[in-house]
Amino acid sequence: MGTINVTLRDGTEQSVEAAGGSSVMEAIRDAGIDELLALCGGCCSCATCHVHVAGEWFDKLSAMSEDEDDLLESSDHRTLQSRLSCQIAYTDALDGLQLAIAPED
Repeated sequence: MGTINVTLRDGTEQSVEAAGGSSVMEAIRDAGIDELLALCGGCCSCATCHVHVAGEWFDKLSAMSEDEDDLLESSDHRTLQSRLSCQIAYTDALDGLQLAIAPED
């Protein structure tokens, strides 16, 4: 079990527990953070779980798939640190991960 540090759209921060074998999206959703809609449930088909990963953490993530990249292209809020949280598998190496929920498109 580890921790993900989430910055909400209003700038407040919340720490959530995460377990290996789940996605970052699942950990945030299960913590009751409603800003992360995750409408597709983690199928990489909607981009409503868009987050901005803090720079020092970004290189620790697995490579982005072509499908994820295509979905993020549709966002007006894409940055170099954009990822879909449903596509980030939580591992012990990500304990302390810092990210912000992207503005809603």
